[in-house]
Amino acid sequence: MFRTSGFLVPTLLFCAGIQAASPTNTTITIEAITGPISGTPTSLTTAGSVKFNPGIPDVTGAFNVTFSIPSSTAATASGNFTITMSKGNLTGTMTVPTAFLLGQNSSGNCSASITGGTGTTYSGSTGSFSSLSGTSLGSASTGLVFSFTGSGSITTGGSSSTTTTSGPTPTVTAVLDAGSYTAGIAEGGIFVVKGSNLSASGYNSSGFPLLTTYDNVSITLTPASGGTGTNAYMLYTYNQSGVNQLAAVLPSTLSAGSYNLTVTNNGSTSAPFAVQVVKSKPGLFTADASGSGLAIVQNYISATELDLDRFTTGTVSGVTISPAKPGQALIAWGTGLGPVPGGDNVASAGYNFLTNGVNVQAIVGGMSITPAYAGRGPTLAGVDQIVFTLPSNVPTGCTVSFQISVNGVLSNSTFIAIAPDANSNACVLAGFTTSQLQQLDQGGTYTAGDFSIISETSPGLATPYAAASGAFTQYTGFELASATSSSTVTTSTSGSCTVSTLTSGPGTVAVSGSAVSVRLDAGAITLTGPAGSGLTNTPLTETSDVYTLTIGTGLGITGAVNGSIVAGTYTLNGAGGKDVGKFTASLNLGAPLVVTGGLPSTVVRSQGLTLNWTGGNASDSLEIIGSSGSTASGVTTTVSFICMTTAGAQTFTVPASILTQMPAASSPGTLLEITTGALSSFSAPLTAGGSIGLGIFVGVTGAGNTPAYQ
Repeated sequence: MFRTSGFLVPTLLFCAGIQAASPTNTTITIEAITGPISGTPTSLTTAGSVKFNPGIPDVTGAFNVTFSIPSSTAATASGNFTITMSKGNLTGTMTVPTAFLLGQNSSGNCSASITGGTGTTYSGSTGSFSSLSGTSLGSASTGLVFSFTGSGSITTGGSSSTTTTSGPTPTVTAVLDAGSYTAGIAEGGIFVVKGSNLSASGYNSSGFPLLTTYDNVSITLTPASGGTGTNAYMLYTYNQSGVNQLAAVLPSTLSAGSYNLTVTNNGSTSAPFAVQVVKSKPGLFTADASGSGLAIVQNYISATELDLDRFTTGTVSGVTISPAKPGQALIAWGTGLGPVPGGDNVASAGYNFLTNGVNVQAIVGGMSITPAYAGRGPTLAGVDQIVFTLPSNVPTGCTVSFQISVNGVLSNSTFIAIAPDANSNACVLAGFTTSQLQQLDQGGTYTAGDFSIISETSPGLATPYAAASGAFTQYTGFELASATSSSTVTTSTSGSCTVSTLTSGPGTVAVSGSAVSVRLDAGAITLTGPAGSGLTNTPLTETSDVYTLTIGTGLGITGAVNGSIVAGTYTLNGAGGKDVGKFTASLNLGAPLVVTGGLPSTVVRSQGLTLNWTGGNASDSLEIIGSSGSTASGVTTTVSFICMTTAGAQTFTVPASILTQMPAASSPGTLLEITTGALSSFSAPLTAGGSIGLGIFVGVTGAGNTPAYQ
């Protein structure tokens, strides 16, 4: 993700020309920037980076110059510069109009000379750049960004070679959008490239105007069918702590389609990596840069205060935080809303997609809200902001679902925190105190244990499928929705039934709850069931701290144990491990659910659907779930319903008003499922101290089918 602190400060681009040993014509590109200027200083330092094209032995380097300023009325200011490169340094002088250097004029011409160098490659170098045109952005009070362009010649003293020495060959392992962190990148959006040998060690961030080669690295996209490649605009290079990643802005002018992406680092180019470019792919930035979890949203408090959306009111590292409130204006941040006119390498003046024929909606807790603004963030590149006001009746809580829709294309699934009213200083979440939420806001963690046993029949299986599974997972507050599973998106409710709709098309982000989290080791875990289950201290298989067990040899699954799920008590026994201590969890499961006459193979939507059953404990919750989808002009609409009752009711009718909201569809690709489940809670100690926040052991039995919906 492209991060800014306060405001994005554009960086200077200098262009100058240099030659090599029999003098060679070349162009020099230098990025640099000055801080705020007060009064008339006697000296001024500006620094940045430099690139030679065609290259001398080093293509890029770091640029630093200090100008001496005689007075504000002096016509010119001169300075000594140093260009630092891997094979040595170049030194020289530069002359710039004083009024231009101090921000009094927005354009000017300068001259530069190479007067020497260091190292065996550049010792004794000379060069001349007599006419460089320049422009500037910003102001003296905020800092200036200059751009000089020109050509000249350079003669390198130590070597006449113009060939850049290649480094290790870069390897690309993933190309992802910078919001949801999934494959597929949008025109005008920010994306990241992951791999190895992509850049030199360390972290370096670019500035305006963004360059297509930065830190000696470029990213090129070439049509898969062949043709001329297009370079992306570099944002940063990152290579430290075992992570090598690049970030860039995709030009808005690059057409949607299939491309081969390559990275060139210090003259070496990677193998092509296939990528798909789409017109739009909204991606919300998230607090832990996981692509899911808590969205980066600012709550409007006043013209001088924008709080980061969090669970409680306070400060974190000097930044004010608070939960959103009903009726409040919010600013969400992301990328990928689509292409914009003008350059993607300069600070945007803003571009509102809403006033240019694009339908953008903020979807909060299932409510669709039309933003006041949805487009490029002013002064930024590739970064989008969505400004909207929460309705007074918006759902509240600590994990209220939040997505953005662009012409029906949904963003990644995230959540935001919304307090119950304007006077509350914290959101409300069952099982959590305000103090616990404050700890999460300050970087604390929450640990959950989630285990289940399940048995389900379907027409394709001779015997019921049965399994046990679970894990202990540690979450930060940024993944609280995944820990509590309380985030939902709905569009309509009737009685005890809820209908949700998902519309997707080319470039749609897959909705996922795969937040960043840490699995914990609990040692060996066994399952014991009642008589007739065949389960006595049966061990669960542990893989990467996730525990699983397949039950029933008739399933034909390798590793399955002989047993079955019957009514009675099931007990998990944990021996304790590196992270979680010894624990026990028990569950009383009712008789397996049996649907009278089985589930139908055809559902006539206009007639409603009545189901009768036996089994389960009378007070157990029971769910009836169905879904179907349709596709038209490349856009797929999937509609799902869920109806809630209890096992003791033994009958339920899904009304026609629910079923008729679903598209007509034939099996396969449709679903009808009925399940009932018992639930119990348990506790377990943590070896680091304290205990888990919540332990859940659930048992589910049911039946499934893939009917046609008519």
